Amino acid sequence: MNFIAVIILVALALNLILHITADICNLKNLSTQLPESFKGWYDPDRYRDAQAYLLANTRFEWVSSGVSLAVFLLLWFGHGFPMLDQWVRCLAQSPIIRGLVYIGVLVGVKAVIGLPFSVYSTFVIEERFGFNRTDAKTFVSDLIKRTVLGVLIGGALLAGVLAFFEYAGDNAWWYCWIAVAAFMVAMQFVVPTWIMPLFNRFTPLEPGELKTAILSYAESIGFPLKNVFVMDGSKRSGKANAFFAGFGRNKRIVLFDTLIENHDVSELVGILAHEMGHYKKKHIYWMMLAGIIQSGALLFLLSLFISARPLFEAFYMDQASVYAGLVFFGILYSPIDFFIGIFVQMFSRQNEYAADRFAAETTRRPNEFIRALKKLAVHNLANLRPHPLYVFLNYSHPPILDRIEAISKIGAESRPWNG
Repeated sequence: MNFIAVIILVALALNLILHITADICNLKNLSTQLPESFKGWYDPDRYRDAQAYLLANTRFEWVSSGVSLAVFLLLWFGHGFPMLDQWVRCLAQSPIIRGLVYIGVLVGVKAVIGLPFSVYSTFVIEERFGFNRTDAKTFVSDLIKRTVLGVLIGGALLAGVLAFFEYAGDNAWWYCWIAVAAFMVAMQFVVPTWIMPLFNRFTPLEPGELKTAILSYAESIGFPLKNVFVMDGSKRSGKANAFFAGFGRNKRIVLFDTLIENHDVSELVGILAHEMGHYKKKHIYWMMLAGIIQSGALLFLLSLFISARPLFEAFYMDQASVYAGLVFFGILYSPIDFFIGIFVQMFSRQNEYAADRFAAETTRRPNEFIRALKKLAVHNLANLRPHPLYVFLNYSHPPILDRIEAISKIGAESRPWNG
């Protein structure tokens, strides 16, 4: 076992210990006493359900992560990586074809192992707590569509990356960076228009009080909005949400039908004002830029390690290859990615605070926005008191009580809105 193998094992152990510690702290932080600001919102039975939901998901995550780790270690120390390499070398002469098969098999194994856990999460845990509305036909259809899209889109991107590193020499990493950056931007246009409609139905919001209020608010802040879409989220889950996707003419604001069912007009305007706030504050562009910069750094590091002998020796590989180097570097890079992810989530939480402030100030109705957030938290069985360590490691949004406290401090002295 060489030093790279030791680094990977130590990183895996530290990551496991850190996350289990955060989970335990999170569970110990549960309290039967309802926070003052939620009294009258959570009835005792619903609040107990929220805590049971957290416990069930935490235990489920321990089991699924444990199985995934055990399979990885078995594949590693059982010399599975070199055995698979020998098989693909006999299968094809082209290094690109070999790479697609090699990585495809590994991704397929991971998907097969994860499938029973996905079934259990959907049809047992989500069903138990009243969220699941997915039937077997929809589940299988989604699985087939995701697999086909993964093979077509992911396979094309992977083939390009392999080709650059196989044939472009020292310039490979930045050629590849340009291609990946272009792909990331292009997907912002492709996903809302062609991919998302494969899974859900998006219908323009019907004319009426809600649409008039939303368009009036959008006009008041100079937000170019032609339409709002309603997504049939109830097809799969009872949970409620709203989101912003895409750029330019392809951008769209989407309301789940389950959200409309549970909120009044002023609350829905507040929720959408938050989503528009992300656009007006250019959070989407900044996050995209951060992703592009991160991908460039990743590809540069990959160019330094992809042919390093110690990296292959760590996984018992006698013959080096671009495709195996890509896999092994991904494993080695995961601790760095973990720490980068922490900073990205910190940045994301600050963006959420900023979007909250934007919504409260521009609608001049912070109380209605707070009411909407409370309804969402209760409806989705949110954990009201997550432990700070758990938040630090896992949350892209601030805890709900922190958001409510911040919004409560915001005055209504900003630009008026008469919607």
